[in-house]
Amino acid sequence: MGKNVVVVGAQWGDEGKGKIVDWLTEKADGVVRFNGGHNAGHTLVINGKKTILRLIPSGIMHATSVCYLGNGVVFSPEAFFREVDELIAIGVPNVEKRLRVSENAPLIMPYHVALDHAREAALGNKKIGTTGRGIGPAYEDKIARRTVRVADLFHPERFAEQVRAVMKLHNFTLEKFLGAEPLDPEKVIAEALSYAERLRPMVCDVSEELHEQMAAGKQFLFEGAQGSMLDIDHGTYPYVTSSNTVAGSACAGAGVGPHELNFVVGITKAYCTRVGEGPFPTELHDDVGEALRQKGNEFGAVTGRPRRCGWFDGAALRRAVQINGITGLAIMKLDVLDGFETIKLGVGYRYNGKTLSIMPSGADAVAQCEPIYEEFPGWKESTYGVTKWEDLPESARRYLERLSEVAGAPITLVSTGPDREQTILHADPFAG
Repeated sequence: MGKNVVVVGAQWGDEGKGKIVDWLTEKADGVVRFNGGHNAGHTLVINGKKTILRLIPSGIMHATSVCYLGNGVVFSPEAFFREVDELIAIGVPNVEKRLRVSENAPLIMPYHVALDHAREAALGNKKIGTTGRGIGPAYEDKIARRTVRVADLFHPERFAEQVRAVMKLHNFTLEKFLGAEPLDPEKVIAEALSYAERLRPMVCDVSEELHEQMAAGKQFLFEGAQGSMLDIDHGTYPYVTSSNTVAGSACAGAGVGPHELNFVVGITKAYCTRVGEGPFPTELHDDVGEALRQKGNEFGAVTGRPRRCGWFDGAALRRAVQINGITGLAIMKLDVLDGFETIKLGVGYRYNGKTLSIMPSGADAVAQCEPIYEEFPGWKESTYGVTKWEDLPESARRYLERLSEVAGAPITLVSTGPDREQTILHADPFAG
């Protein structure tokens, strides 16, 4: 039987999942996205060439890999085909033949984007810091049982009726409550239906197809979007995304049973970053934070926003290991720490006179946590491009070993540069 591996972000997103998914795709027959929408920016560097994917799984860059968008994804046809056309333009082979889209995936419609922007504007300095791509409002419609889904595109009259009905509500909200411009339902309907025929050959029952393939011995990589600390249930609520980002949501978001998932890789940087609002205990507002931002090129792949930067937070990672069942860590951007005199590692918090070894579950509590650090001597040698564990500087190995110990999970991979080849394999997630 084949093995199936789930890849999740173990911090606040932006950990470098794209590179690891791309790297692990070599061993998989297909890659499955199970949550989020085109708010996920996955940057791949292959032979020095950079590609940014938002919605399509990173495995598409491999000529034979089949890529699935599960029912847990909120799907923008416009964003999807823009990305498909970008991939075709750079010469990626058979893009449309290797894509499968769940018939049950909810559609992101223009009114979701309008609501997203208008709400953030209305919140002012209390804003959540969304990407403005309509992700949250699309999930709301799904939960309220008023969404239009991919399958509805192939029943135009019924689709038009559904959209007109839901737009009465959303236009009322936009105009009367948020003071924004309403949208024209007929224009919205016509635009959405214009994608139907091109999309039709890719639409399928993703759950059924995955089960057939697994029964035939095929193995898959399940690619999560965002990070564990942004999970709607387990993250720093309300400063979170609108979907479950933990490994368990691969089951619900793709229609597979828990017993089908054999290994969970948690991706984490060798330091910490966060985009958008919300608590961040190890954040640095000094020259060190700025040095991490510049050296690590910490600017959003989708939005270009500068990321907030800080030292590694072991208590947050311990929480991520717990809620995901992480069986192996992939440590990214180790080379960004090259040349620092001293490196700090967060091992816990002081909170209300107590010492905590794990991040509390509420944003208010997290905001009051003061990090407890252990200090490590830095290393002057370059780790850039190193591909063997024993070739790392001794102090880098010591830092990584302690990081693994604090997190409570072994290290599977270490990334020492953006390119696919600049990777140390410690243990193969697909083996055994």
